[in-house]
Amino acid sequence: MGIRILIIDDHHEYRTWLGHHLTAEWADAEIVGHDPAEGRPIPRGLLPSECDLILLDHKWPGGTGLDLLGDLKRRPGCPPIILMTPQGDKDIVANAFRAGADDFLPKAQVSHEHLVQLVREALRRGRQATARFKRPAAASEQKPAGEFALKGHRFVRLLARGGVSSVYLMERADNKRPVVVKVLTEVPDVADGKNDFERFLQEYELISAIRHRNVVDIYDLGIADDHAYIAMEYFPQGHLGQRIGTGLEPDVAVGYLEQMARALVAIHAVGVLHRDLKPGNVMLRLDDSVALIDFGLAKQLRTAADITHTGEIFGTPYYMSPEQGHGDPVDERGDIYSLGVIFYEMLTASKPYVGASPMAVIFKHSHSEIPALPKGACHLQHLLESMMAKDPIDRLQSADDLVAAIVAARAAA
Repeated sequence: MGIRILIIDDHHEYRTWLGHHLTAEWADAEIVGHDPAEGRPIPRGLLPSECDLILLDHKWPGGTGLDLLGDLKRRPGCPPIILMTPQGDKDIVANAFRAGADDFLPKAQVSHEHLVQLVREALRRGRQATARFKRPAAASEQKPAGEFALKGHRFVRLLARGGVSSVYLMERADNKRPVVVKVLTEVPDVADGKNDFERFLQEYELISAIRHRNVVDIYDLGIADDHAYIAMEYFPQGHLGQRIGTGLEPDVAVGYLEQMARALVAIHAVGVLHRDLKPGNVMLRLDDSVALIDFGLAKQLRTAADITHTGEIFGTPYYMSPEQGHGDPVDERGDIYSLGVIFYEMLTASKPYVGASPMAVIFKHSHSEIPALPKGACHLQHLLESMMAKDPIDRLQSADDLVAAIVAARAAA
């Protein structure tokens, strides 16, 4: 069954133009066009919950998209809504996110690629929300031990389960060493599984070549007809997000930052970007050293043909650089920006930018001021701003530069 997209706009030509581009990408899509100026904000007999996506104009004679947006978002089962805005009107965009919009589409000079990217991402979020809503209670319960068996290892417990992979704690039979085993849960030959499978294998291929104190150790890789796994280092101290609590002392935060920066030096030196740096991907050892993990979104800088689609957004919006959030090309400076966000969170126990939706957070990364650090850490403000500058040109240009800046900040303290 195809998707159903409702386009609410008082210009017939624009509705037709949008429908043409959408059906060019999704041939079996049902496009429902509606003119709200005719007296009804939505078509008679059509419930918003019966649609997969709504494209909503910001204004028409006798009504505004913002008012309708707020009303629709209060209804049960409301699908994702993209508000179509005037070109460059930041106030309308900000108000749209406050009203609950999932994204915005500038009506002037929009390309086919940009339109498809926005719609694909909104549909993906809508499917995730529907899956969470419909999932039976039993689905969240841990499955019995033994659901995944690895020769030479004893199953201990399930650590985490996501849409792409499950993570288990196991113990090696020969030396009792605890091992984390990440298992791909998608079957490789299903509709969208191939890219997930390739990204999973790429994670191992990229980090297995790196030997560094601040990068996770990989022990083994296994591939079978219907699954793949990676066996890696176990971190009993958990991750940095659990350590942040109410904030870290500045010298502790700077120490962790330096270790992460040195890990980036090693990673970038072999042509790898992490692209998903966040506290949950920074693990702690018993000796208080840190190690970066989860390179499932990593990308070889010298690979001409990336397995992700051009412009497709991956990663965690709270920690995304402005360029990554908008699907633009990224380089080492994107990882440096993400470390800046983590640095701010370590010092304040709060995120620099929050919002009602992922796109609202991405918008703030590009347009909101870099927040000021508290009095006890204000001497680190310059270091923070050199990492979190909106334009990559204004940031520290490499991980080596970042290490040097951290050393200088420590010397000046």
